[in-house]
Amino acid sequence: MTVKQAVKSAIFIIIFIYILLTVTYIIRTNGDVKDRFTGFYAEPKGTIDMVMIGSSPVYPYYATPQMWGEYGVTAYPISSNLQRPVAGVYMVDEVRKTQSPSLYVFEMRMYTASETDLTNNMAYTRGVTDNMKYSWNRIKTINAMVEETSERYTYYFDIFKYHSNWKTMVLPKQLACFRYEFLDGQKGYVMTDEVGPCEAVDTSAITGKTQMPGEQEKHLYELLDYLKEEKLQALFILSPTVMEEEKQMMYNYMTDIIESYGYEFLNMNDYYEEIGLDFTSDFSDYGGHTNALGAKKCTSFLTDYITSNYSLKDKRGDERYSKWDAAYEQWKSSYEEAAQTITERIANGDFAEVTAEE
Repeated sequence: MTVKQAVKSAIFIIIFIYILLTVTYIIRTNGDVKDRFTGFYAEPKGTIDMVMIGSSPVYPYYATPQMWGEYGVTAYPISSNLQRPVAGVYMVDEVRKTQSPSLYVFEMRMYTASETDLTNNMAYTRGVTDNMKYSWNRIKTINAMVEETSERYTYYFDIFKYHSNWKTMVLPKQLACFRYEFLDGQKGYVMTDEVGPCEAVDTSAITGKTQMPGEQEKHLYELLDYLKEEKLQALFILSPTVMEEEKQMMYNYMTDIIESYGYEFLNMNDYYEEIGLDFTSDFSDYGGHTNALGAKKCTSFLTDYITSNYSLKDKRGDERYSKWDAAYEQWKSSYEEAAQTITERIANGDFAEVTAEE
């Protein structure tokens, strides 16, 4: 092969790869998870103060525009439905490519789940891998999350899964994701006006301990070792939910592990009164996730706790964050509408028919 032929071949390969990646990014299924990840990638480098990693409790519980408007903190959720704990270290690595957060917050609900439950549906894996940009870290994430090596190629090249979505290429928002970057107006937060009333279960007096699932304990130690080695500041939390005795004992068990590394575990289920939660009105699905009312309360409590215990600078007034100001104004307007709808739903007995999903 001559030098000229080699150059032509190299150019062809580069163009082919570029087209493959671009088309893949565009036709990946649209939805709030894609919006959240493309939104994160679109945030200017070095502008995120705090990243929240975990499963579905993260993005409906904590209104990041509210955090900005009331505390001047830029926070972003890197979360997906039933996000498996094995993804934790790789999510931090992905964040660190473009951001240097002062604090990483990890939601711990999935650390009580059995590995069988988390691997019986590929969506729990693809929610992570199919929303990452193509990179070496993405390959490592796939290798860690997909045990069957013969299946990994469909994750490496997820266009195999999404090729039937080609018709969505004409949608403006899909086309705008050709680099997998598209600012999210609500900074990853998803508001809901559904209502699913439930009753609080007080497990604060339970002090016994039960070992957490072995795979999740292994991944917790891996994450803690990584954070300690990289000297990263972190907070581990459990968002309010309808508690169970056995799970409370698992959280007691993991608290000891987390605190042995010098980190804090904040179980928000011990602070219902301080948060001001009303279980008859503040949840969207009978205790699994909060609606707009509950999110406002949880956001205020958590952000107040964080700003009181960790050094995060109030950046309000900095013109570089004008899009965060816009997000806050949009959140306030949407919140008022949602609050009114929730009040009407309660009065009419119009309750959600969905079941809780972690």
